[in-house]
Amino acid sequence: MKEGNGLLFSMHNRKRLGIFFAAIMILVGVAFVRLGWLMIFRGDYYYIRATALWERERSVKAPRGIIYDRNGVVLASNKPVCSISVIHNQITDSESVIANLSELLCMDESTIRKKVEKISSREIIKNNVDKEVADAIRALHMDGVMIDEDYKRYYPYETLASKVIGFTGGDNQGIVGLEVYYDDVLMGTVGSINTQTTARGIEIANAAETRTEPIPGNNLVTSIDINIQQYITAKAQEVLERKQAKRVCIIVMNPQNGEIYGLCDVPEYNLNEPFELNYEVSDDTEVTQDMRNQMWRCFCINDTYEPGSTFKIVTATAGFENEVLHVEDSFHCPGYRVVEDRKIRCHKVVGHGAENFRQGIMNSCNPVFMDVGARVGVENFYRNLETLGLFEKTGIDMPGEANSIFHKQENVGAVELATMSFGQSFQITPLQLLRAVSAVVNGGTLVTPHFGMYQTNPNGHITQRYEYSNTKQVITPETSQTMCELLEAVVAEGTGHRAYLEGYSIGGKTATSEKLPRKTGRYISSFIGFAPADDPQLITLVLIDEPQGVYYGGTIAAPVVGDIYRNILPYLGIEKEEIIEDAETICFEDNVF
Repeated sequence: MKEGNGLLFSMHNRKRLGIFFAAIMILVGVAFVRLGWLMIFRGDYYYIRATALWERERSVKAPRGIIYDRNGVVLASNKPVCSISVIHNQITDSESVIANLSELLCMDESTIRKKVEKISSREIIKNNVDKEVADAIRALHMDGVMIDEDYKRYYPYETLASKVIGFTGGDNQGIVGLEVYYDDVLMGTVGSINTQTTARGIEIANAAETRTEPIPGNNLVTSIDINIQQYITAKAQEVLERKQAKRVCIIVMNPQNGEIYGLCDVPEYNLNEPFELNYEVSDDTEVTQDMRNQMWRCFCINDTYEPGSTFKIVTATAGFENEVLHVEDSFHCPGYRVVEDRKIRCHKVVGHGAENFRQGIMNSCNPVFMDVGARVGVENFYRNLETLGLFEKTGIDMPGEANSIFHKQENVGAVELATMSFGQSFQITPLQLLRAVSAVVNGGTLVTPHFGMYQTNPNGHITQRYEYSNTKQVITPETSQTMCELLEAVVAEGTGHRAYLEGYSIGGKTATSEKLPRKTGRYISSFIGFAPADDPQLITLVLIDEPQGVYYGGTIAAPVVGDIYRNILPYLGIEKEEIIEDAETICFEDNVF
């Protein structure tokens, strides 16, 4: 029995031992499978994590692409600066670091102390530090203080075209204007510097560092002409000061293709100091972000207004397009027109008397255009507004473009139609008006206003040309020709005669629109003009917001266009032409809308 029991015990032990070895083999197999999976499928992941323990990465900003005018003049470039940061584990004398950085960077000690004492891999103290200051910090050889090369946006013309170009933030990304609209083009690819560290995060002396060079952004070539931009800005500033106006806006565009040669909205602001207000405030006034946002806004693109009599161009176009108007049609102006229960006055209280349409547009007579609007009718009037792009944004390559505000068509009665016919009771942007009038005078093509022409790589080779949609024949060539002739007469003999320039055929239309609420004595005086009248190469809109004293568009806005064309038409190579004066010249009053 004992021998049998011993045999059973031995067999039982061998079975247990076999199970034990089998379990070991399974565990070893699982371990090998796991190890193989980690090495083959997760090797890169754990290599990166391991590397992160003994390498520290610092980013290197890429130079932002340059913005040029159409002639290759630099409008926005980069200035070498530095970024200052601290690495907590490497600081050996924190009090010295805090004191020195506070003094050299002109920063509060408490702010720097929080960053120095914070336990982290890296804390940025300040970006965009001038190279001279960075060199002074570098000369102190403070442990734990890192100085990295950086770039700061620099605008050589400071305030010029500020509301078009825009600016960048501390991270080198666009905030407003072309800088943000073309951010993907201008923003390069960030580089890096990798240094080896100990397990405590301290950089190893004399250890090799790896560097990935940043890739500069592409450049943007715009349609802006620096000479035209400088001239219209100086002119706008002169008018702003002389008329003590709230703002003065001027846009100069090619009506054939939508290229904008210049756009100013004074007062402008300094692009190199964009957070400083461009006007003085009392010491106890808190500068808010809303105040800055208002300063950065471009009225021509971001805001709407009642255009007033410049809109009569659209009404007249609708009349001709719907074949309910002819140049020699007769009208009568007693100084007002009664529409339903309203008595709507002409700007000339005593009236213009009997006149044909040619005289009516030269006189800027409200009753004449109310009659034309009534002939066209609401449905046709709205169809023509849509055709001229007045219900849609222009598509300009700028952020934050506003859209028009019109009555719903079903809510437009006789009174609304009458006031709309001479440019009241709705709002559009200045750019929408400029686009619509361009189509009227260029033969009927609705263009897209724009600044961007093409982009180049850092070596200057063109990588992309921008294309913009144009809608052909939104009006007939016959209507366009008639309107050009009538608007030329407005300048030669009518309310816009102060824009007349000997040797050049100029067309245009005046406006003096009363701002809401009415009866507050606040006006926007404007003039839209184009040249040459028979083949327009330039179209210009001038807006003078809340001028003091005389505020009539024909008196204060029209001369601005005349002065602009006197200088830039010869500059663009548009030569004078021989103009044969009519035997009979009709003179009209200056104080007109």
